Amino acid sequence: MAGEEPEHLTQPQHGQVNVDPLAVLRAPGDPPWDVYLTGTVFLDIIFTGLDAAPVRGTESWARGMGSSPGGVANMATALARLGLRTSLAAAFGDDHYGEYCWDALAQGEGIDLSASRTVPGWHSPVTVSMAYDDERTMVSHGHEPPPEEPAPDCPPRARAAVASLTPGAPAPWIAQAAREGTRVFADVGWDDTGAWDLSGLADLEHCEAFLPNAEEAMRYTGARCPRSAAHALTEHVPLAVVTLGAEGAYAVDRRTEETAEVPAIAVEALDPTGAGDVFVAGFVTGTLAGWPLADRLAFAGLTAALSVQEFGGSLSAPGWSEIGSWWRRVQSVDGQDPTALSRYAFLERLVPEEPARSWPRRRAVPTIGFRRST
Repeated sequence: MAGEEPEHLTQPQHGQVNVDPLAVLRAPGDPPWDVYLTGTVFLDIIFTGLDAAPVRGTESWARGMGSSPGGVANMATALARLGLRTSLAAAFGDDHYGEYCWDALAQGEGIDLSASRTVPGWHSPVTVSMAYDDERTMVSHGHEPPPEEPAPDCPPRARAAVASLTPGAPAPWIAQAAREGTRVFADVGWDDTGAWDLSGLADLEHCEAFLPNAEEAMRYTGARCPRSAAHALTEHVPLAVVTLGAEGAYAVDRRTEETAEVPAIAVEALDPTGAGDVFVAGFVTGTLAGWPLADRLAFAGLTAALSVQEFGGSLSAPGWSEIGSWWRRVQSVDGQDPTALSRYAFLERLVPEEPARSWPRRRAVPTIGFRRST
């Protein structure tokens, strides 16, 4: 019927067109959530525009500053902005920082926090990030919350889950979620023990995909190049995705014997905080939607590239309006390489025809607690 929106487009509020990338796949009896995740929410305070790294004994002035929810909130927000129904289990402080983070995630992003809790007398963890010369330095402070596990004993039914693996510390919820049919996507942090032993990542056997960076992949496998490392990792997990920094990303799917490599998009980075989380969110979105492997890599790289051009971790994540604006803009630039453009042609059937009309995405701000205008 004329005037109806395509099935994957919705008009939720404020006249902004959003995209549901799983619209054609949804059916009665589906899990209530597309993605479940758990972890620690930080308040991030980000300084940008520094001319150099801070020097001991001196005072440095930053030209820009932003505040936003951080930690696991980076991933949760990136997933929600891409149209996935996202459920987060986390502990929140009962201070103003915790209240701000809860509101930003639940009200601002539509993330389900029914599995989360506010901890009386516990202050929110804080990270200060200083960005300069395409690098960043971070200082964090926080205390462990009371021993009650913020994640429920039985994670909610979800199509997928995102987990951060810790060497030598299996998380029981990962195996339980996998047994219930949830597809688990895992990343990993730096191994401070120096062991780099894959057997220490016991939960890897329950995972659908593993997404380390090049250095992590080579250290865990002993391979001399990241592409060889990706192939080696498929002995432990069906799908290995290795990020290559400025070179892009490389992926291997053991089940289909498919490989793909997509170069990175060159952009001027304002703040790299959370870009890795946005990459994972983009890849999860494409995987759940059933896209070809190369399209998933291209989409993940694009969303990460868009995110580094904004302040902050979570609130720098792009939504479909930003993705659509980028796609229309690059097509209008004279002299574009047709081959490079064709790599992103799959966006044509996804992005809204017109940019968002009236409601910009919430971005990181220099301070929190201003009264809202009515």
